Amino acid sequence: MNELIIEVPKEFDFEKNLHYLSRSPDESLYRIQDGKLYKAILSQGATRLFEVGGDTPGALVVRSLDEDEWSADVEKEIAEYVKEWFDLGLDLAPFYAMAEDDPILSGVVRRLYGLRNMGIPDLFEALCWGIIGQQITLSFAYALKRRFVETYGTRVSRRGVDVWLFPAPGRIAELDVAELAALKLTGRKAEYLIGVARLIVDGDIGKASLLESASFQAAEKRLVAIRGIGPWTANYVLMRCLRYPSAFPIDDVGLHNAIKAVLGLQEKPTVARIRELAVGWHGWEAYATFYLWRVLY
Repeated sequence: MNELIIEVPKEFDFEKNLHYLSRSPDESLYRIQDGKLYKAILSQGATRLFEVGGDTPGALVVRSLDEDEWSADVEKEIAEYVKEWFDLGLDLAPFYAMAEDDPILSGVVRRLYGLRNMGIPDLFEALCWGIIGQQITLSFAYALKRRFVETYGTRVSRRGVDVWLFPAPGRIAELDVAELAALKLTGRKAEYLIGVARLIVDGDIGKASLLESASFQAAEKRLVAIRGIGPWTANYVLMRCLRYPSAFPIDDVGLHNAIKAVLGLQEKPTVARIRELAVGWHGWEAYATFYLWRVLY
C-alpha cells in the first residue's frame, strides 16, 4: 500500500478543516468516514482514490485505496494536490498577527485557529461552482452541484468508498442548454457552464495562463471578460483556485451577514462601510472572507 507523509504547518488543525468539509450532506466529490477524508483525482492517465488522515502529529498521512502501486510521478501529483487543497504552503502567522487586534476578526480567528482556505485546485470545477452558486442559497447550490456531478461526472468505487470525479469540460462542452436546464439550472447558468467548458477545451483560458497574469487585477480582468463571470465569481475563483490572498468578493451577502453578526449590527453594512472596516486586512482579504463565511456556514 502506498503511503505518503505530508508535513503540515504549526498553524493547522485537521479537525477544523474536516468540519468545514462536512458542512453539506449533498457533497459527493469526497467522502468523510470515521475521521478520514477520501478523494479521487486523475493522475498520470488513471483515476486514483486515496485517504487523508490527520491523527499523526505534525503531518497528514495519505494512503492509497488503489490496487496497483503508485509510481513516483503519481505520488508527487497526489502530494501536490493535497498540499494545494489544504493550502499548506502558505504561512498564516502574519494573518493571525494582523487579526489578533482586528475588531471583526479577533474572536473569529481564535475560535477557528488552524482552519485553512480549503481550495478547489481544478479551474473548471471552481468556475462551475462559482456559476452554480450565484444568487441562491448554499444548500440549493450544493443540491444543484450534486445533480450536475452525478449526471455528468464519473463514479469511483474502491473498498467500500464511493466518490465522484467532477465532470470533464469536454463532456459539458458537448451539451445543449436544455440538458443542463433539466437539472433545475436556469437557462442562463446552463449557457454559462457550457460556454466556460468550451473556452477551456479550446485553450482560450487555463489555470497556468491565469497564474502567469501580470497582476491580480489582470487575472481578475481576464475572468470578468468571460460571459457569466462577474466580480463576485471572479474573486471566488481567485481566492479558492488561484490562491490570490487579495481576492475579495466584497459584494457577497454571506460576508455582509457575517460582519453584521460579529459586530451585532441591526442592519447589514454597506459595501462602502465594509471597505472601511477591511482596511487592515490588506493582503489577507481572501482569508478574512473565508473565516467570516465560516461564522455562518
